[in-house]
Amino acid sequence: MSKVLQMVGFKVDREFFGVPIEKVKEIVRVPEITHVPDAPEFVEGVINLRGKIVPVVDMRKRLGAKTNEPSRTSRVLILEMDTGVVGLIVDSASEILKISDEAIEPPPELVSSIGGDYITGVGKLNDKLIVMLDLKRLMSAEEIKRLDAARRIGGREMPKLEEKVN
Repeated sequence: MSKVLQMVGFKVDREFFGVPIEKVKEIVRVPEITHVPDAPEFVEGVINLRGKIVPVVDMRKRLGAKTNEPSRTSRVLILEMDTGVVGLIVDSASEILKISDEAIEPPPELVSSIGGDYITGVGKLNDKLIVMLDLKRLMSAEEIKRLDAARRIGGREMPKLEEKVN
């Protein structure tokens, strides 16, 4: 008997992606983002989410797509990761996807060899292919350290990524 995985589907550029639903705390419109000096290139900055400072990753930059300004459909997925709470800016967030584990294949070898470190598989759902992301590999330990080193904004100490934001 096959297991059904529930994923939050989202779009970056022309591609569909999915992350496990249990990792997604909420989805919000793109708020004002404060840029952080010396952060990794794909980290857009930080946002204030009801009094908590959350680092935000621009998924277009992270995935090597052409960057553009957020549109009215752009959203920030607030994720609970091992390193703490992180936001992902995506072009749009779609629905909850239910994918049978039988419909998931490992990433093609070509994808794995050219930066697919954070891709766990490709799910087939009706006529769409859903690229499944490994959130643990989205940011390397070095990139997390760089973001933590740049955590002073306007003289105010930000929480470290390693600290869970409740």
